[in-house]
Amino acid sequence: MNRTGLSRRLLLTGAAATVIGFNTTTRTWATANDPTAGRISPVPPLQGTLTTSSSTRTAFAQDFGRLTTTTPYAVLNPASAQDIAAVISFARRNRLKVAMNGQSGTGTDLESHSNYGQAGVAGGISINARSLNRIHAITSTNATVDAGVTWAQLTEAALAQNLTPPCLTDYLHLSIGGTISVGGIGSTVHKYGLQADTVESIEIVTGTGRVLTASATRNADLFHAALAGAGQVGIITRATVKLVPAPARALVFTLIYDDLATFLADQQTLLADGRFPSQVGEVLIQPVGQAPRYKIEAVAHYNTTPPSTAALLTGLTPTSTDIADQTYREYTYRADVFADTIKDLGYWNAPKPWLSLFLPASAIHTFLTEALPQITPDDIGAGLLLCYPFHTGKLTHPLAITPSEPVAFLFDFLAFPHPATNPAPALVRNRALYNRATQLGAKRYLVGAIPNMTPADWRNHYGSRWGTLAAAKDTYDPTHTLTPGQNIFP
Repeated sequence: MNRTGLSRRLLLTGAAATVIGFNTTTRTWATANDPTAGRISPVPPLQGTLTTSSSTRTAFAQDFGRLTTTTPYAVLNPASAQDIAAVISFARRNRLKVAMNGQSGTGTDLESHSNYGQAGVAGGISINARSLNRIHAITSTNATVDAGVTWAQLTEAALAQNLTPPCLTDYLHLSIGGTISVGGIGSTVHKYGLQADTVESIEIVTGTGRVLTASATRNADLFHAALAGAGQVGIITRATVKLVPAPARALVFTLIYDDLATFLADQQTLLADGRFPSQVGEVLIQPVGQAPRYKIEAVAHYNTTPPSTAALLTGLTPTSTDIADQTYREYTYRADVFADTIKDLGYWNAPKPWLSLFLPASAIHTFLTEALPQITPDDIGAGLLLCYPFHTGKLTHPLAITPSEPVAFLFDFLAFPHPATNPAPALVRNRALYNRATQLGAKRYLVGAIPNMTPADWRNHYGSRWGTLAAAKDTYDPTHTLTPGQNIFP
């Protein structure tokens, strides 16, 4: 048995024996107290820790969606990118899989915020992103942060210097590395693109165990394959992201519509002239037998003098209008109140079959007309259904796949069904809606729950960019070690 180079900080299993390596014959961990015959691959030296304790592994077995269980063999708490590189090399030698787990959230509610096992690594090694949680620098134009830092942590630090990330998700307690790996969409996507589009450079550990820096001018192919690339070419460990001056106040316009066509037309009017820096839309599912209503939430920013409300409402025809004035910070953290309410009502830990799609603008009316009658108040539960447009040209990374039109709509079905609801029918509905959407030219956003994605589905999703992804995979993760939960490369 070769114990050369074993770390003094070896992984532990519960309170029992020290694990000394991986038995490649039995495909089990080898401990000092169990001299099982077979070839033992020693655990590499680590500055962090690797654990096989059942409680830790269980904590990493489920994600926010609560629709899958993917229990890893072990969990790495890395101290650096070099720890991740060592574990990836170890995993390659022993035919194990590896995936980063954002462990996003607040308090004790920490978990991957993927929805359908995308960050899962059954029988592999899960990497705890929270162990990489340092904000390294904030300048007047950008911030350099570890991948496990949340957008809330960065926003708080930036606001202290009157700065803000330009693109934020509605819920801020998500890891920066996690959202930029899938894209990261929010209310300013029409102005700044995805969160991935605000990244200036990254540090990344490839599937071959190399630690590299990548940007638009350095290792550019890796940079563009990693951002919005679903974790298929590397584990992002650090990122430099843009910051912009933060406004003091947010003037929030809530526009309610009874007519779908008018709602969609006004959304595209606002998109075209860009009068609001923040714009979202929502479909309000009504009790059974009543037609849906629609809402635009548009936000104007200012510092001392509020803008003219009449000018901002010119050319719009909502059924009703409400205007609220609040601090920029209050609006930025608006989802925290919603999250706390959902937790108090017991919805947070229930299964959540979310569906996230990008529809071409030419097809959005048709799709909504067909899809909305299939969605009941019980399907939504305590959740919401977002629907708003953006310019596809604002997305600069080739693997952030959108419809081939200048304008697309996000259809984001964020269901929080009542606790104890069987999610199986919702998954069947998601698949049917996805099938119809793709017939209309839609693409999926990678965090949702769409069952039974086939290799043909993925090739259809990536279309002409499938070759780009496949080539990057062959170059940077040729043994397909990384992020198996997306099931892009089975």
